[in-house]
Amino acid sequence: MTAHAELLQARLQLNRPDGFALDVNLQLPGRGVSVLFGPSGCGKTSCLRAIAGLLRTPGGRVSLGADVWQDDAARAWVPPHLRRVGYVFQEASLFEHLSVAGNLDYARKRAPAGAAQVALADAIALLGIERLMERRPATLSGGERQRVAIARALAAQPRLLLLDEPLAALDAARKAELLPYLEGLVQRLDLPVVYVSHSIEEVARLAQHLVLMDAGRVRASGPAAEVMAATDGPLAEADLAGALVDGTVVGHDPHDGITEVAFAGGRLLITPAHTPAVGTRVRLRIPARDVSLSLTAPSHSSILNVVPVTVTALAPAGPGQTTVALEASGVRLLARVTQRSVRALGLAPGLAVFAQVKGVAIAR
Repeated sequence: MTAHAELLQARLQLNRPDGFALDVNLQLPGRGVSVLFGPSGCGKTSCLRAIAGLLRTPGGRVSLGADVWQDDAARAWVPPHLRRVGYVFQEASLFEHLSVAGNLDYARKRAPAGAAQVALADAIALLGIERLMERRPATLSGGERQRVAIARALAAQPRLLLLDEPLAALDAARKAELLPYLEGLVQRLDLPVVYVSHSIEEVARLAQHLVLMDAGRVRASGPAAEVMAATDGPLAEADLAGALVDGTVVGHDPHDGITEVAFAGGRLLITPAHTPAVGTRVRLRIPARDVSLSLTAPSHSSILNVVPVTVTALAPAGPGQTTVALEASGVRLLARVTQRSVRALGLAPGLAVFAQVKGVAIAR
C-alpha cells in the first residue's frame, strides 16, 4: 500500500430552500482517519457528497493534493467517476444478482489502469470475508454486507475512502462485530479516510483527526486527542469531553477479571469485555465525568485508579459545573466537577491533586 501525504481540502457553501446553510472550510490530513462528528442534520453527509462530486456547491472548491476536483472560480469540475473516490453508504448497496466475488470483481475491473494503491487481498483478509466469496448478498448479515461494501469500494483502487455512518443501520451486536474489522483495516490503509459519525464511541476508536460540526459549521478541528480533551470546546459543552490515552497491557488478574495498562502517567486497572494480550498497545477513553479530584491520596475507596496530576486549566461547563484540565507526566486528562468543589478544594493551575478515575474503557 502506497502512502499519500496529500492534503484534502474542501471549501463548501450551500443554502437550501428549507433554511439549512452549509459553510465549511475543511483541511484534512492526506493519511489516516478524519471523522466528521455531530448531530443528525448538521451537514456531515452533505460534505461527503460534495467531496465525492455527488453534490455541487455553488462557488465551492475541492482538491486532493495537487488535483483540483472542483473550483467554480476557475470553472473546473471533475465528475464523480473520475475522482477515484470509494464511497460506502449507511446501507450496503451491493449487486444482489452477483456473488461477493462478483461484486468485488465488478469494482476491480473499473479500477484505472496501473492503479495499485490498495492491496485487495490484504483488505479481504483484514475484513474477514474470505469465506463469504461465493455467497450472494441476500444471505449475508448486515455486518457482513457492510464489510463486503467496504471491500468493493477498495477494489476500485480509490485515492480517497468516504464512509457515511457505515454502522448506523446495524444493531448493537452487528456493530460490535464490524468495528474490529473496520479498525484493523483503517489502521493499515495509507490513503485518506473520511468517516461520518454521531457516535462518540466510534470517534474514540477510529479518529486520528476530528472535525466537530453543528448547524452546517465547523466548531473545532484537529488531532482527535486534542479536540476531545479541549476544556472549552463543543464536547465539553455537551458533557462528552474526555481523554484518549495510549498505553500498553502489562498484566492480568484472572481471578478478579482485571487488566493492568501502563501509560506515561502511571498504571490503570480496567475490566475489559475481551482481554487483550500482554504487550498489546491500546487506546483508552476516560470521560471527564468519570474523574473526580482529591487533595490527598484516597484510602479505603472502591475506586481502584488514583493518578497524581497537576491542574493546568479550568473552564466553565454549564450551570454549576467546571471542566478541569489535568496533566500526568505529559498526558492530558479532564475532570468534570462542581463549582462548589472548585472552591472547596482551592483548585487552580499549578495545584497538585489526585485524580480518581472511575470509568476507563478500551477504545481500541
